[in-house]
Amino acid sequence: MSPTARRALTLIGLLGLCAAYLQGGLNKLVDYPGAVAEAAHFGLPLPPVVAALTIALELGASAMILSGWFRRLGALGLMAFTLAATLIANRYWELPGGMERFMMANSFYEHLGLAGAFLLVALHDRRVA
Repeated sequence: MSPTARRALTLIGLLGLCAAYLQGGLNKLVDYPGAVAEAAHFGLPLPPVVAALTIALELGASAMILSGWFRRLGALGLMAFTLAATLIANRYWELPGGMERFMMANSFYEHLGLAGAFLLVALHDRRVA
């Protein structure tokens, strides 16, 4: 595979990996009161601060990953965020059996997969910065 094709496919893969975080960050930015309400819904302290930090992390770390500028740091940041958010928002084991529990369990394990993918990005990035 040519270096140009490899770069293009890498960018497409990274864009796919970051897509939910770009979409989520932009949606929260456009509907900041909704982002604050979401943080409050999960019982997080200082919901306005948590919402602002979430927006900054989702958009900033995604930009770092896509641009290659401190890609490892951005990937590790989104990995940690994804693990924390998953443990807060997808506690399927607390639900009674049924479709809601099934769907939340799927989401939980899908997010673990995303966290693993970000770890792989961090481990396999050959850039120094």
